[in-house]
Amino acid sequence: MLANPQQKYQLSSIQTASPAKLLLMLYDGAIRFVKQAIVGIETKDWQMTNENLIKAQRIVNEFIASLNHDYEISKQLLEIYDYMVRSLIEANMKKNKEKAEEVLNHLTELREAWYEASKKIASTSGDHG
Repeated sequence: MLANPQQKYQLSSIQTASPAKLLLMLYDGAIRFVKQAIVGIETKDWQMTNENLIKAQRIVNEFIASLNHDYEISKQLLEIYDYMVRSLIEANMKKNKEKAEEVLNHLTELREAWYEASKKIASTSGDHG
């Protein structure tokens, strides 16, 4: 049961999102979790670090699970995602800020690439929302 209007709005946003929008929302979540984990490393809040790196790792694992292997790019994405998962695990085990920042950079670059691709798709399909 959803308790407040914000939760209802968030659920509605997810349920009505296009696949491209949903992918961007997942990237935004992973980016947010890695940033929070970096704060956890900086403040030596290991529980915060662990929880957020695991959340980011779950999202990247979802990216892996949702790859369409009919496309050649999926092979390259799989390698990148796999590397990010291993880096998130290492960042968590060693409380390594640099590894977390490296993953953050990869996530940010991939999110931007997907955003640009979704704009092109939307402009060619007439879907502007």
